Amino acid sequence: MGLKRRVRVTPTFSLAAMIDIIFLLLMFFMLTSKFVTPNALNLQLPSSTSKTMASPDLAVSVNARGEYFVDGVRVRKENLENAVAAKVRAKKEDPKLNTLTVVAEKTVPLDDVVFILDIANRLKIKTILATEERTSGR
Repeated sequence: MGLKRRVRVTPTFSLAAMIDIIFLLLMFFMLTSKFVTPNALNLQLPSSTSKTMASPDLAVSVNARGEYFVDGVRVRKENLENAVAAKVRAKKEDPKLNTLTVVAEKTVPLDDVVFILDIANRLKIKTILATEERTSGR
């Protein structure tokens, strides 16, 4: 009788193709991460040991009811950018030399503060965010 012996196949697994794919994905993510820029405000946080406040060129304040004030005069939200730009133009100097102080109550939503900072960023004005002095009890 002519019985054939079965040939046993030993399974093998090669990682070479998977390593190539992982390497290509790694290179792709490394290269594309360099092109992603964060969409954030470029804030320069002040540091001082002095108790005196800087004299602002222009002050914009917002209260908890969403009312905006430019140098103490109430302005509607839609007209805020025009009012700030008019104040900057009235000074007749380089807008980059002006400083805008943002005064916000504690309960004001962050969106309102960012709205003012965005206007200052578009007008290329330096900004200072006014804060309360921290007491020793906190």
